[in-house]
Amino acid sequence: MRYSILSIFKYSLKIRNIPSNIFSRQASSGLRLWNVELTTEYKHEVEKYWKEKIHKINNNAGSVKFKDNFYVLSMFPYPSGSLHMGHVRVYAISDTVARFYRMQGLNVIHPMGWDAFGLPAENAAIERKVNPANWTEKNIKNMKEQLHELGCTFDAHRELATCHPDYYKWTQELFLKLFENDLLYQKETFVNWDPVDQTVLADEQVDENYRSWRSGAVVEKRLLRQWFIKTTAYAESLLEGLRDRMLKDWKDIIKIQEHWIGECTGTNIDFQLISDISGYPSLLTLWTDKPEFIENAKFLALSKNNILANIEKSDSNSVIRKLKAKIVNPFTNEKLPIFVTDTESLPYPAFRDDYLGIPCSEVDIAFCEANNIKYEVPPIYSVQELQEKRLDVLRIAKKLKIGGYLVSSKLRDWLISRQRYWGTPIPIVHCENCGPQPVPREQLPVVLPELSRSSTSQSLTLKNAEDWIKTSCPKCNGPAKRETDTMDTFVDSSWYFMRYIDPKNQNQMFSKENAYRYLPVDLYVGGKEHAVLHLYYARFINHFLYDLGLVPTREPFKQLLVQGMVMGQSYCNKAGKYLKPQDILISDDGYVEKETGEPVVATWEKMSKSKYNGVDPTNMFKEYSADTIRLLMLADVAPTSNRHWSKDTFPGILNWQKRLWQMLRDFISARQSLTPADLETRPKDVKFIKEDDNMFDSRNYYVHGVTFNIISSQQLSVAISKMQGLTNDIRKASKLCIARSREYERALAVQIIMLAPFAPHFASELWAGFCMAKHRIVDDGEIQWDKDVLEQRWPEVDMEYKLKVRVKVNNKELMTLRVMRRDLDVMTKDDVLRIVMQELKFQKQMKDRKITKVIYRSDIGCGASITIIAKKIQEESLPQEEAL
Repeated sequence: MRYSILSIFKYSLKIRNIPSNIFSRQASSGLRLWNVELTTEYKHEVEKYWKEKIHKINNNAGSVKFKDNFYVLSMFPYPSGSLHMGHVRVYAISDTVARFYRMQGLNVIHPMGWDAFGLPAENAAIERKVNPANWTEKNIKNMKEQLHELGCTFDAHRELATCHPDYYKWTQELFLKLFENDLLYQKETFVNWDPVDQTVLADEQVDENYRSWRSGAVVEKRLLRQWFIKTTAYAESLLEGLRDRMLKDWKDIIKIQEHWIGECTGTNIDFQLISDISGYPSLLTLWTDKPEFIENAKFLALSKNNILANIEKSDSNSVIRKLKAKIVNPFTNEKLPIFVTDTESLPYPAFRDDYLGIPCSEVDIAFCEANNIKYEVPPIYSVQELQEKRLDVLRIAKKLKIGGYLVSSKLRDWLISRQRYWGTPIPIVHCENCGPQPVPREQLPVVLPELSRSSTSQSLTLKNAEDWIKTSCPKCNGPAKRETDTMDTFVDSSWYFMRYIDPKNQNQMFSKENAYRYLPVDLYVGGKEHAVLHLYYARFINHFLYDLGLVPTREPFKQLLVQGMVMGQSYCNKAGKYLKPQDILISDDGYVEKETGEPVVATWEKMSKSKYNGVDPTNMFKEYSADTIRLLMLADVAPTSNRHWSKDTFPGILNWQKRLWQMLRDFISARQSLTPADLETRPKDVKFIKEDDNMFDSRNYYVHGVTFNIISSQQLSVAISKMQGLTNDIRKASKLCIARSREYERALAVQIIMLAPFAPHFASELWAGFCMAKHRIVDDGEIQWDKDVLEQRWPEVDMEYKLKVRVKVNNKELMTLRVMRRDLDVMTKDDVLRIVMQELKFQKQMKDRKITKVIYRSDIGCGASITIIAKKIQEESLPQEEAL
């Protein structure tokens, strides 16, 4: 009969007559089988034992000042039903960072929720003939269990799902706030229609080949009345926000956002379109970089690719064709002609297929003359007059609610209408007498009705909910109909990080007090694929709510950690067919198909079932254990880089875990034979003293390095490498050092403590063994022997340890000084400069009068740094300083 390791442990306690409460005043005991080999089976037993214990959080948010909070946010997932390796990576990163900051003594906010509305859940429910809500809740339950198995500790009391009425009630409140502030409007326009998913898509959700980002179908253009959020009104603010000095480690994301927004050199103006021919929208939004001359506008040109160009049928092949339709200049009420032209004849703005002609350039004047358009050349104004005229036009346009905000030619307003069921209902009712009216706040939430269907051939839509649609107008109390479109799911995810800070609030989206206590987010972890749309929309909503005084800063996220994708190796034959890994052989000439012997191309691609290169995290947990997978995911590759998931990289982590386990066994064994008298004096052996000193240096060096790589450089892989370096140094110690050295004991404690955020189950077991060893040398003030490893404080560099101060002169490194941390903690910039100026190398440079700039940088304590720029060095006095 086979017994589990856990059952053996319980039996061993019984036969030794050890009472069950013996460890009540100490750290958790662990399995106490330190002599067994570290097999995968044993790792599983360790994780079973610690599974619940590692989720204890001692944070007391109510008693902690807001400055002591640290908000770690990971992008919440769509509840697909099971985690993929990309999820494992992002949540392993955020959980590790959250645990680190808890151990630093901060009140960490680390929430989890579910981006639960949208097409995937609805389509899956249709396919299975089940309710989308039931399907979603089942998936959430399964994914929560997987995250728990991964060892992730989230704030359970902050959990939310966007499909729950107590969440989308406040998404509807956000809609009303935008509506009241003239940032929401409905207009008839040509939109992208997905014929497969039967819904409208925003321009941003259609690729360069005019295919849907979700279904892959070629989109159609349809004239529909849709809801838009006027994000262009915040274009300037969003562009300026990217220069906020609060932002940290945004790197190329700033460029991505800048490119998306574009240079705000012009403005959008709404023009009425009039025609006797059906098929035209009633309004056109046109962009111009000459708003100061808008009264002189004389024509509209459309490229042949513009959908309006083909509404009026014509057999003409001429380069320029005049339409019967006209537009009305809102500043003069003049009806302007519309022409269809090629894009070479006029300077069309970037990313646009329409051009508003204003005869203040030779090209526009020539076009007017060639097409018999009467025009007047605007008078010549001074720069100041032009600026005043531009501001006046923009002011009038805003007053008339027809535009007037500075924006680029490429940026469009956010189309949020979706014609599908599984989304947040738009809180608007349509009355024949009063027009569209907002639902009164006391009637929120507008709850999704339950729909039943027996067919899978059609999409779900609120138009089928006839009883739900019928309602009364909140203004005149007459008969009215509810809006049947739902909101784009990006609206739900544009503000979820705000709801996390006050998730149980029944009276408002969140309290201003909590917003000012917890926001902005300190660290946002997520995929680069969301660095455009989601980040742009979230920033817009934050800017808007900042203007309302509800949040403390314009920008919502201080620091970004944008992790790369997890890639799997795929195999493709010359016909373009993907093959399963088991159908591949490795020959002298490379990879070949087993059945045919034909060569195949092996590439690293994003994991996908269709490419047979995906990996099931659950299977990985079973095969290697959750902590091992966490370490494998975080090691070797920077979080920001793509991760090639290959078993070739596994031996390094597996062997490191075995070395750590053996270190603990050696420590327990060495301390077992000691007596209290052995610890009363320090051995005087020269080798022992040297080893003891080396342990001091090694511990401080790696504490400093690991801390820096978590806080400052975000290089978790380098932090793991540094911890492995500490392991190598510790394993060099002699038996005498292991048994008698205080510095060895401190180094081993630090090793386990620093491992804890990365591999919480495994580190907890190591710590239990460490605490159970006989004859402790380190006192209770430094190590809390009665607490588990995750309750320990993160180690700091000793005050006696000398830190490096790097000195650069004229942007070239000149020297490296070593200064005790105790001194650096209290030294001013002038003190640092005086020390540097006493160095001979520096004095020589000064004598030669070659110094133009000096930079001093030192990483102080656990990551804080001093950087000083000194310019115009003078022999007689200290230089003027400018802190970076």
